[in-house]
Amino acid sequence: MENSNLKPKKISNVFIIAELSANHGGDINIAIETIQAAKRAGADAIKLQTYTADTLTLNSDKEDFIIKSGSIWDGKTYYELYQDAFTPWEWHAELFDFAKQVGLICFSSPLDNTAVDFLEELNTPIYKIPSFEITDVNLIYYAASKQKPIILSTGIAEYDDIELAVRTCREAGNNDITLLKCTSSYPAPIEEVNLVMMQRFAKDFKVKVGVSDHTLGITVPIVATALGATIIEKHFILDKTIKSPDASFSLDEKEFTEMVEAVRNTEKAIGKESYKITEKQISGKSFSRSLYIAKDIKRGEMITEENVRSVRPGYGLHPKYFKQIIGRIAVRDLENGTALKLGDLQS
Repeated sequence: MENSNLKPKKISNVFIIAELSANHGGDINIAIETIQAAKRAGADAIKLQTYTADTLTLNSDKEDFIIKSGSIWDGKTYYELYQDAFTPWEWHAELFDFAKQVGLICFSSPLDNTAVDFLEELNTPIYKIPSFEITDVNLIYYAASKQKPIILSTGIAEYDDIELAVRTCREAGNNDITLLKCTSSYPAPIEEVNLVMMQRFAKDFKVKVGVSDHTLGITVPIVATALGATIIEKHFILDKTIKSPDASFSLDEKEFTEMVEAVRNTEKAIGKESYKITEKQISGKSFSRSLYIAKDIKRGEMITEENVRSVRPGYGLHPKYFKQIIGRIAVRDLENGTALKLGDLQS
């Protein structure tokens, strides 16, 4: 993230977000304990969702309002789902403050303009637009106009949807945009994740990229890191027995800790472009080849292929000199096993 306030305390590139979502089970104490656990697990941030059932949908049981998308929530009305899942607005200030106390960044996904106004009062440092809101250009423009980093999930978006959302942010004067590859299936099949699209996003839209992952396990965050993700977002739950619509595809503290460790190790393995070798690699050069005296040579004798060989270890003359030294004369006695030097030979 470009904003200096968002840089993780540790030296790292990937910004790891623990998504609280509905995993508080309607209990603020569980929400607070979850924030503590996310900190222990190595997250950089905790993310909330700011909406109510009434700001998000209509309280209707008409056919259109009954979920039938092949998800784990099928059969419920949208209103019922969001009434169960929302995070009470009166909790937000306490959760923001507590996260700050334990050293986590706290921000949220506003799902309408009133939520943006509310989050502005809490000085949220980032805005995240969920996949299902990526077509809501009025919301995107309003959030982007606050000139804070914008994260856009792309779970249901086609090219035109993404292009319009990115363009809307830029029309609001905001170019701090990160696109997250997301598969809006809960849980998401790993074969549908298609992480290579992150690189296409970066190329097509000139933005930072990352992943919002709903698969089971930690494979996707590791691969995403290797492919250049700057953000990893994963649902986090204190205990999978907590009654939550998101529990089945969330990581608990042990799993999230393993994910963070794997991501950080992946970053270390990626490293940086440099031909300079490390201290350990330098010490390993002792196992390379170099030119050694293979038979005792008296002063004035000629160097031949029989009395000098390219062998391990690597403390002698570089093997590239082998053909050049054949036929030259030794200026001193050279014992078998001696590392050959240019100074041992006549010019």
